[in-house]
Amino acid sequence: MTKPHDLGEYYLNTRTGEIEEGKVSGSLNRMGPYPSREAAAEAYENAANRNEAWDEADKAWNDDE
Repeated sequence: MTKPHDLGEYYLNTRTGEIEEGKVSGSLNRMGPYPSREAAAEAYENAANRNEAWDEADKAWNDDE
């Protein structure tokens, strides 16, 4: 159930791929909050970019040993 204080926060529903305003879906099926619909829509891409950067940093760290 969306509460008034949740409005203005956007989430990506990871099950449906839909952008939702407020906490419409359960926590297991959402990423966020994001400040805009656009930011929520970019959530998967941003997460993938961060994961790639972390993997590269881990590889560099392990190569230094």
